[in-house]
Amino acid sequence: MTSAVATVEEYLASLPADRQSALRTLRDAILEALDPGFAEGMQYGMIGYFVPHARYPAGYHCDPKQPLPFAALASQKNYMSVYLFGLYPGTPNRAWFEAEFAKRGKKLDMGAGCVRFKKLDDLPLDVIQEAVRKWTVDSAIARYEATIPPTKRKTKA
Repeated sequence: MTSAVATVEEYLASLPADRQSALRTLRDAILEALDPGFAEGMQYGMIGYFVPHARYPAGYHCDPKQPLPFAALASQKNYMSVYLFGLYPGTPNRAWFEAEFAKRGKKLDMGAGCVRFKKLDDLPLDVIQEAVRKWTVDSAIARYEATIPPTKRKTKA
């Protein structure tokens, strides 16, 4: 469920207490591990972590007015989710991520880049942090540009 609130604090405050606590803890873990070149804000109705336009003016190819996304946190109807750039099937980080979950005895409920969870105990926070630490702004931009051909990238209007 996306939200129409304008700030991260408003988003968190709008959640039930148990989800608010879980997402605040996860947010703190991500912020601790996040390359300082990324920014935090509301993006696509959820808490987003992204490459600011000041660093990557072209923005996101799907909507160049949006900064280039890197990660996100959301409270959905039946679960919470953390979206992590670079964990798509077939990538080296995906295999590493799945193995780390298994080592900790956690059941991984994951889509392409979305990890779904019902409670914070379902996530090994150290693995989430390490997945975030693996990326700098420069490596995220390089991966994006290697993945999305220039012909698919739009320019800001």
